[in-house]
Amino acid sequence: MILITGATGFLGSELAMQLAKQGLRIRCTKRIGSVIPEVLTPFKLEIEWVDADMMDVFAIEHALEDVTQVYHCAARVSLKQSDKKQMINANVTGTANLVNLCNQNHIRLVHVSSIAAIGQAKPGDLITENHHLDQALETDGYAISKLESEMEVWRGIAEGLDAVIVNPSLIIGANAGVNGSGELFETVRRGLKFYTVGSSGIVDVEDVAKCMIALMNSKITAERYIISAENRDFKQLTTEIANGFGIKPPTIFAKPWMMELAWRGAAFIAAITGKDPAIDKISAQSASLTRNYDNSKIKKAIGIEFKPVSVSIKEICERLKTG
Repeated sequence: MILITGATGFLGSELAMQLAKQGLRIRCTKRIGSVIPEVLTPFKLEIEWVDADMMDVFAIEHALEDVTQVYHCAARVSLKQSDKKQMINANVTGTANLVNLCNQNHIRLVHVSSIAAIGQAKPGDLITENHHLDQALETDGYAISKLESEMEVWRGIAEGLDAVIVNPSLIIGANAGVNGSGELFETVRRGLKFYTVGSSGIVDVEDVAKCMIALMNSKITAERYIISAENRDFKQLTTEIANGFGIKPPTIFAKPWMMELAWRGAAFIAAITGKDPAIDKISAQSASLTRNYDNSKIKKAIGIEFKPVSVSIKEICERLKTG
């Protein structure tokens, strides 16, 4: 039996779908009240759903009955500063609970981290798995939660846990809709006028799931892998998205001081409305940072050939135009 945590999310649902198509026995966790994604409704016979909050040790223990493999995709995400401590506690404690139980029951684990938990390289160098985030200087709550969650997995590995960690870059895909990375596509579609000089790694959700499955079924253990197809600067990315929609691409360069005003304005509006800010301080600052990633380790490990980002962009634009 295979267990997937966070299967109602973008990556988790793609992973569950790929495994279900292979005819494997899958059990997926969800929080009470969570909606099962439409992409998984055709697999009612293949997927067993259980309600289990990652903070509830007894619920997780029950979900792990007869399980030999676990894909840990569950994580809480919030841009609200008021949610920072709670998010860190939930993500780290939930991972620690799962690590302990997997270790006790000799269950193999593939843990989903993020490039947010990886440090920066020297200017001009590619970021590799050997770069580590300096927690003392980090202020992004999500990055801290991912880093500390990774540390729980490494602690488990030191105690005998059979585990692999993946660090995906910006995950895109047609099934995201207008949420998560899909929000970027929808923003461009509505007529985004500004671009920044930053860059990042990008990867299709299908490839992330494929990498996770390949790693799970390998003999590799106690390793972390950056999962990223290509590095794109944000001007190039938003231009290609605009071309996919057949609209005018962004033409105004957003300087760092303009991004500073943007996040402060968004924070003010969020404080009044109680909603998540349209852009937060971390996102605004990251938009002007050059972060390019080296994917050679995962390519060498499993021989993955990534889907071209241009192909993914076309697929997403077509889905949004018809949807």
